[in-house]
Amino acid sequence: MHRIFLGKDEQHMVTNVLNFHLPDELNAIAPPERRGVRRDHVKMMVLNKKNGKIDHSLFFRLDQYLNKDDLIILNSSRTVPADLQGICERTQKQVGIRLAHQKNPSLWEALIIGDHLKKGEKVKFNSKLEATVTHSDPNQPFSILQFNMCCSDLYNQIYQIGEPVRYEYTKEAWSLDYYQTVFATTPGSVEMPSAGRAFSWELLFRLQKKGVKIAYLQLHTGLSYLLDDRWHLGPLDNFEKYVINEATVEAIKKTKKNNGRVIAVGTTVVRALESAVDKYGKITEKDGWTNLYIAADTKLQVADGLITGFHEPEASHLDLLTAFVNPKHLYHAYQEALSHKYLWHEFGDMNLII
Repeated sequence: MHRIFLGKDEQHMVTNVLNFHLPDELNAIAPPERRGVRRDHVKMMVLNKKNGKIDHSLFFRLDQYLNKDDLIILNSSRTVPADLQGICERTQKQVGIRLAHQKNPSLWEALIIGDHLKKGEKVKFNSKLEATVTHSDPNQPFSILQFNMCCSDLYNQIYQIGEPVRYEYTKEAWSLDYYQTVFATTPGSVEMPSAGRAFSWELLFRLQKKGVKIAYLQLHTGLSYLLDDRWHLGPLDNFEKYVINEATVEAIKKTKKNNGRVIAVGTTVVRALESAVDKYGKITEKDGWTNLYIAADTKLQVADGLITGFHEPEASHLDLLTAFVNPKHLYHAYQEALSHKYLWHEFGDMNLII
């Protein structure tokens, strides 16, 4: 789940037609498994991107809507428990640290919750782990923390002491396992790449048996909700680390050659794919950072379809969806989703745009 707040210079980007009221009862407050529903049995709304036709289905029937030689691209980034509690060395008071973006193996951009920490101050998390503030600006939401560990040692500590980033609508503190996709490998996302959550291994195997291909990329999602109305993080401010390898590039090229469709699983995958397009419009192997903003006037070069959740009113993710489908069709689809009581957010239902 991403909750994007726009800066004043970016508010014009949001399409007004996609403003709507989301009732509280449509917030998915618990994982499907805790509601008695298998993760791949959540509801799925299928939206025809050409004519706006809508079909109501269930996610485990995804294979019925895909063809042999189509390609699904999944984000294999693994969610880290990015909510940490430490003790400020100077004040001996508890301080909340919410990791936002990893800048190098031992350096993280982070949101400090509570007292402002100045450059040079230290936060101790346990007998082994501590961090030093290397950059701090009261006029900016994020500080920079240099940890005394790096790489797998640092991640081992984070997984021992951290909790997943949660938002107010979830009510209960669900464990980190509920914030992982079944195929996640490399840790780095501070918010779950939730579009892939509904996939089960059974569904993936059934898709492959039909001849649907599967490829992976990594985009480590950053922190998008900053807890304070002073801070506005727009899409152009949201830099996220991604990696697209040669195998995925070759799979995309082969799919296009065979007239198959490339189906991106999540807005994160769309951003990564379209960021890796060269000046000739060709997908390339790439490792970098993206702040790509995608909207109705964006000509998509790689992604032909999208699997995603349902997004909040006026979220920039809705603008990305208008690159796939006419805003009027999208607005109608969201009204249908509301009337059919689809559930929103990371534990909610799914939308296939194809």
